[in-house]
Amino acid sequence: MTSLADPGRFLRRLFDRAVEVADPMRSLAGHLPPRPAGRVIVVGAGKASARMAEAVEAVWGPCEGLVITRYGHGRPLAGIGVVEAAHPVPDAAGEAGTARMLSLLRGLGEGDTVLALISGGASALLVAPARGLSLADKQGVNAALLASGAPISAMNVVRKHLSRVKGGQLAAAAHPARMLALMISDVPGDDPATIGSGPTVGEPSTPAEARAILARWRVTVPASVMAVLEGRTGVVPPGDPRLSRTENRVIAAPAQSLAAAADLARAEGCEVHILGDALEGEAREVAARLGAEALARQAQMRAGDRPVLLLSGGELTVTRRGDGVGGPNAEFILSLALALEGAPRIHGLACDTDGVDGAAEVAGAVIGPDTLDRARRLGLDARSALDRNDAHSFFGALGDQVLTGPTLTNVNDFRAILIQAA
Repeated sequence: MTSLADPGRFLRRLFDRAVEVADPMRSLAGHLPPRPAGRVIVVGAGKASARMAEAVEAVWGPCEGLVITRYGHGRPLAGIGVVEAAHPVPDAAGEAGTARMLSLLRGLGEGDTVLALISGGASALLVAPARGLSLADKQGVNAALLASGAPISAMNVVRKHLSRVKGGQLAAAAHPARMLALMISDVPGDDPATIGSGPTVGEPSTPAEARAILARWRVTVPASVMAVLEGRTGVVPPGDPRLSRTENRVIAAPAQSLAAAADLARAEGCEVHILGDALEGEAREVAARLGAEALARQAQMRAGDRPVLLLSGGELTVTRRGDGVGGPNAEFILSLALALEGAPRIHGLACDTDGVDGAAEVAGAVIGPDTLDRARRLGLDARSALDRNDAHSFFGALGDQVLTGPTLTNVNDFRAILIQAA
């Protein structure tokens, strides 16, 4: 049985399957209506946006428009323009691309149609600072939020109120044209208002709520940012007439990818438990909890029992304490190794489905019962690496990183723990 013969390879097959079913070339066409009559403009942002645009042109043919994606995630398109920009901290390329996108939407009429392609990463890639803010202000706030440990939903509330394009403002810019927004979810709960900071979705939160988030997570921001949040921001509230002709539709989500991986694992003889597609929390704390659960399940198993697989998705966070190179998935799997303490016949994998964990060009890593012993033989201290937020360096030295390159999709984290009878 594959799961017994080579657990690491088996877990990687599950991850690859989860990514495969979220590929826009597979998932988007079924949600695309016939090409509308009249002028059609395609806009989009996110790590999957260029691939989504490629899927659109495969059905509709060359289109007018522009998408903004992460560096290295572009695709060769026939008509739609592609801008590559920085993620997770925005840059001038993203700002210039967003200005071009907004100019495309000016002056549209009721007979025009806008197709918006939104995926994870759009929060950083769509950059139009609120009046009174500079790009440097936005960069500083983004970096501070990423290091704070705040959940993505909280970070995106702040981002919306500091923007001229998020929180429904992209859809408002296209009014009175009809807009269909197709989304790939990378957020717990698949809330369209949170995906990419909801550029096509009405936003009910207030600037006061954004200020409260900054205070709760001890995020220090420039005076210019606080000045914006003391006034009225540009987010578009739900029910605003400018959103009346916009339809938002999620076309791929973490639950679908977990289900596909689960089907593959069951076909290999595993007993599968999906712990949820929306787990949140500090990566090392969630790892300690799931490690304890894995040990408890193994203690109840007898020789000959089917392997047990624990699957979970969602988006974990890291409160930055050190100066290492890490990410939520690498930190989770390193913490899991420490929690398991070399327990026999338990293996794990944690990866980001976009192929980028944190700011590193690494999807994640795998662990097994020998991970800590091999590290000690190489002079690596797992606990010290965790304390420094240096999990990527740790797994790089071991050769246990998962490297995919750009996957051109993004349905959030994928975690799998394989438990076999001891």
